[in-house]
Amino acid sequence: MKMKVSGYAALSPTAPLAPFQVERRTPRPDDVTLEILYCGVCHSDLHQARNDWGFSQYPLVPGHEIIGRVTAVGEKVTKFKPGDLAGIGCMVDSCRECNPCKQGLEQYCEEGNIQTYNGQDRFDHKPTYGGYSKSIIASEDFVLRIPDGLDLKGAAPLLCAGITTWSPLKHWKIGEGSKVAVIGLGGLGHMALKLANGLGADVTLFTRSPGKEEDARRLGAHHVIISTDPSQMNQVKNQFDLIIDTVPYTHDINPYMSTMTLDGTLVFVGLLGELQPYINTVPLIIGRRSVAGSCIGGIAETQEMLDFCAEKGIVSDVEMIKIQEINEAYERMLKSDVKYRFVIDMASLQS
Repeated sequence: MKMKVSGYAALSPTAPLAPFQVERRTPRPDDVTLEILYCGVCHSDLHQARNDWGFSQYPLVPGHEIIGRVTAVGEKVTKFKPGDLAGIGCMVDSCRECNPCKQGLEQYCEEGNIQTYNGQDRFDHKPTYGGYSKSIIASEDFVLRIPDGLDLKGAAPLLCAGITTWSPLKHWKIGEGSKVAVIGLGGLGHMALKLANGLGADVTLFTRSPGKEEDARRLGAHHVIISTDPSQMNQVKNQFDLIIDTVPYTHDINPYMSTMTLDGTLVFVGLLGELQPYINTVPLIIGRRSVAGSCIGGIAETQEMLDFCAEKGIVSDVEMIKIQEINEAYERMLKSDVKYRFVIDMASLQS
């Protein structure tokens, strides 16, 4: 039986988010139903609500950093039981048959993974709706176990900001003795600092703002470099094995090219769009350096990240809000007025 639950939705690119009745599908035999406790607010929520990327479908219920409690499970579910704490991140399904899916890299599904919101269900072809709502239903294969000891509020952003920065750290085999730099100190950047530090790397923050040094060091940076200072940039030439670029807008990456070591890589995790100005290939060629991109992580990798964070006591720095404050939060996000992730207390949905 389908059910309607309370939520918040954007009804058009220009409309503020407002109360909306979300229709959830009839649960299937492999489905897990969650009562949503907390939902992180990602910058992509704002982009999609306002159709900045040009493919939003309305009504649109954002939210893909979801922490909840299991209220029901289908007859074929073996991994969860009612009462368990669980999470749902950026995707709720994939084809499960292509080469990336078989490798546990569902985020790169060749048919396209099914997004938690603004997607289309593979079976009934209905739109998917996200975590700005009272409950959600998903296949157990795309539901994460929340380890004991993790602060639930701070754990919500791990399901996007956390895994987005964890995945490149693992892919490029960062660990003890590695040198990692992070460009930008926002929702993604602060998680990159924490996770790289937790893996044992020597961690540097690149920033344009001198006032961020104290916070950066608290979050795990061993060094802070002002990227607009030529003398400081010159001091870190040929140093970094990996640079994680978390900046979400177009910017010049050429100043960072010479700071990478031989075979170093700069990986984009924040920018979706064109680069300006063009990349000068000379530093790439003479240092066998690379520029790459990375997108969230697979389900197994996300579970690994959650378990690591529980072991190390790593969660996101969050500011709690009520769902009724979401439009104000979006405006503050545009001004970078948050340290470092808004998280909605979904109990407020009932008030």
